[in-house]
Amino acid sequence: MSEDIWGYRPTAGYQQGIDLVGYKVEASDGHIGKIDKHSEDVGSSYLVVDTGVWIFGKRVLLPAGVIERIDTAAETIYVNRTKDQIKDAPEFDEGKHAGEPTYLEQFARYYGQPHM
Repeated sequence: MSEDIWGYRPTAGYQQGIDLVGYKVEASDGHIGKIDKHSEDVGSSYLVVDTGVWIFGKRVLLPAGVIERIDTAAETIYVNRTKDQIKDAPEFDEGKHAGEPTYLEQFARYYGQPHM
């Protein structure tokens, strides 16, 4: 499992302090939703994506390490996962995230798997 799954890649174009809430999210094969929440915490940076009607309002967590590129002019984030990979990810649960110290580990296991 790669530790840098929780860090923004140097080539992604992320600048600390930019509010990503509301940005569109594009998977490698199309649009998947908008950013509902994001974290800049060192070692646990992530995005929470509201997929809207695409998968019936599910909110999914994406570790910062899956971000390929951030286009601040177009307010769009490009990730290196397919729509199906994101659809099959564990659903984000705000209550568990706040109350369980190991909550992010399930996402690290899921996204830490090799991808195509």
